[in-house]
Amino acid sequence: MAHMTAFQDEISGWAAGGSGDIARDLASRLDLRTAVLLEGPSDLAAVETLARRRGRDLAGEGVAVVSMGGAMNVAHYAGLLGPPGLGLRLTGLCDAREQPYYDRGLRRAGAPHDDIFVCVADLEDELIRTLGPAAVEEIIRLEGDLRPWQTFLHQPAQHGRPRHQQLRRFLGTKKGRKIRYGTLLVEALDPARAPAPLDDLLNSL
Repeated sequence: MAHMTAFQDEISGWAAGGSGDIARDLASRLDLRTAVLLEGPSDLAAVETLARRRGRDLAGEGVAVVSMGGAMNVAHYAGLLGPPGLGLRLTGLCDAREQPYYDRGLRRAGAPHDDIFVCVADLEDELIRTLGPAAVEEIIRLEGDLRPWQTFLHQPAQHGRPRHQQLRRFLGTKKGRKIRYGTLLVEALDPARAPAPLDDLLNSL
């Protein structure tokens, strides 16, 4: 696990303009075969949590889960990790509105783009729909976020909105909240009943 964390850090450094020498060395030592391209850290937390709950050791299976810091970076990361760079098989998870970035980025890298799994809105929305709003509100209460949640609901912009949309917006209103709840919501799932895009991604690895 330590080597995989180091690899993830080195990929970020390489994407920022580093040499990539250490990343190449770590990829060889880890015997990597696949890279999962994710938009951000909340998606990474969800994927790694579900894999762990299903008894999967992705690093041991040669799978690197990579947070790119936004879908607009996919072409750059696909070039580093795919055929032009490390030669790994590329897959990933994205929001429907970001799918064109993935399609163009993987096409530019000469990689197949039919292994990208798409969330209708985003992964948080998929998780909320799977668990149900009442279950998500109970998680919010247990996490001590009931007061900010109630304050949020009193905002004029939230009046009349469906509960699942209110919950989705609430998770994105504070830095770090989406990452924390990305883990918590997946931990609350029945591991065998994950949202389809997340389930299909794990089954493809």
